[in-house]
Amino acid sequence: MSSATTSVPLLVWGGGSGGVAAALQAARSGVQTLLLTPGHWLGGMISAAGVCAPDGNELTPWQTGLWGALLRALAVAEPTGLDHNWVSCFGFRPAIAESVLRGWVASAPNLQWLAGCELLALERRGARVHSVTVERAGGPLTVLPQLVIDGSDLGDLLAHGAADFRLGWESQETWNEPSAPPQSRLQQEVFFERQPVQSPTWVVFGQVQPGQLDGLSDQPLGPPFGGATGRFGLARTLSYGRLPGDLLMLNWPLHGNDWHDELPGLFRGSSQQQRHHLAQLAPRMQAHSLAFAAALEEASAGILQLAALFPAQPDRLEQLQGPSPLAPMPYWREGRRLRGLKTVVEQDLLPLGAGAMRAALPDDGQRSTSIAVGNYANDHHYPGGDWPLAAKSCRWGGRWSGTPFCIPYGALLSDGTENLLAADKCLSVSHMANGATRLQPLVLNIGQAAGLAAALCLQRGVAPAELPVEQLQRALIDEPTAPAGPFPLWDTPWHHPHWRERQRTCLQHPEALDGAGRLDGQPPGPSTPPAEPHERLFSGVFGGDAHEGYVLDTAEGRWPLITLEPELAAQLAHWPAGSTLQAIGCSNPWGPWLRLSRLLLDRAPQR
Repeated sequence: MSSATTSVPLLVWGGGSGGVAAALQAARSGVQTLLLTPGHWLGGMISAAGVCAPDGNELTPWQTGLWGALLRALAVAEPTGLDHNWVSCFGFRPAIAESVLRGWVASAPNLQWLAGCELLALERRGARVHSVTVERAGGPLTVLPQLVIDGSDLGDLLAHGAADFRLGWESQETWNEPSAPPQSRLQQEVFFERQPVQSPTWVVFGQVQPGQLDGLSDQPLGPPFGGATGRFGLARTLSYGRLPGDLLMLNWPLHGNDWHDELPGLFRGSSQQQRHHLAQLAPRMQAHSLAFAAALEEASAGILQLAALFPAQPDRLEQLQGPSPLAPMPYWREGRRLRGLKTVVEQDLLPLGAGAMRAALPDDGQRSTSIAVGNYANDHHYPGGDWPLAAKSCRWGGRWSGTPFCIPYGALLSDGTENLLAADKCLSVSHMANGATRLQPLVLNIGQAAGLAAALCLQRGVAPAELPVEQLQRALIDEPTAPAGPFPLWDTPWHHPHWRERQRTCLQHPEALDGAGRLDGQPPGPSTPPAEPHERLFSGVFGGDAHEGYVLDTAEGRWPLITLEPELAAQLAHWPAGSTLQAIGCSNPWGPWLRLSRLLLDRAPQR
């Protein structure tokens, strides 16, 4: 069958979190966009891979852009809210996230989405991607794009020659990263050959009946999962990723269903050989996750049951018969990483110095080049014990949170292909930095920045490397549907009436942003968080402190307190222990904590 050919201004490959965000933002910005996905679900990590209890960017100053818009849409769409587990402040069902994204894509008039595509070939001419050919229903399709965005989890276009990329570990001598291994270890230890990327997981879902996790006695699991419940116990292990409807996301790294074997073959040989290896590997990954679920089912005396959440998928990757408890695709933590104009390394994630609350702003010698903010603490998944990483966390709002860092625009741009941008985990980062840049919230906003950059380039007739970064930053701040903050302002939540004004000030005067994430040390003024669907009044006696954690003794019992709101965090830090506190928030019995958003009174009553 002969190949059909079409020309498009912008081609986005991959249905990952960043790929969907890029396609959506470009289309909303007025550019005709073609989104090609291998699967039939949108969203990658947050939906098709089943990682629906996201880490990172949980504080309201970082809930901006498409990540914040998705979070608020999910809070409305989930009848019982998002407070259901202890690994995250948010838990939602994969199909709900996918339905929100699908609705957004359907409402974008400039966006065409073709699902079920197999990437066959990519042709470069000079320093440009000339064409991309896929197999789809109806036969082959060759796309001639002006600009191309790789929005896949593994850097699929890079594998087909779109641009040079990095894969695997870099030595400490390469960038002086404090947590990287020395070159001598990379040369001598077989571990680094066997484990070129972080371990993926094939997420599997379970179901319990209401209240059944309460008082569940601890039972050890048999091999190879014997240590899975050792640290937290059985009930806590199960409630780690609890979701609305008493569903359980089983994505457990401690002797659980992380997959550590046969990973080098995913990246060796021809593209056809790599696809064959993945097809052979997928059933073993799935069987491993199902075995883990079976071990938990046995230890819980049948309280845990598999939950067939996903319809049979017509993807080439798997062959499921009927509804399945397995996510449609694996959760890939790392793949190929673009060789970009700028590479984010571990030092770029770390606080400026002792007591600092943020990392340095990236710059080009003249102005800041930041286009997205992340704050995940950094986390690497390998067989065996935890890989030691430089600390980048702080106590804030009654809980631990990662200090924020910034992604520079140059990390989205190839150093050798002039019409290519990265929009997912394949951006230009080191192996060590990938542990903090790979999370769903940040990837959504990286994708948004890539899509908006592509739109601006096409409308102005410039290459991505020629686009003045200030134009992109202003467009992100002023985006009418999902404004995104490029700068790490700790004290200014997304809903603050002066949010845009303060982000623009950072753009013009980045030197005004101090090490604590404040503008010249000046508070932004009061603001009231919007009401949430499931909030209510809590009243009790306040105790604890910012270092050890806050508590509230109520008629229902003692609750740990947390907040994601900077104004309330400042108020709690000065609230006198032993006094009455009345506040609005949401309860999470599985945290367990009360997540408070605002006080009923702005000061403690006089005693």
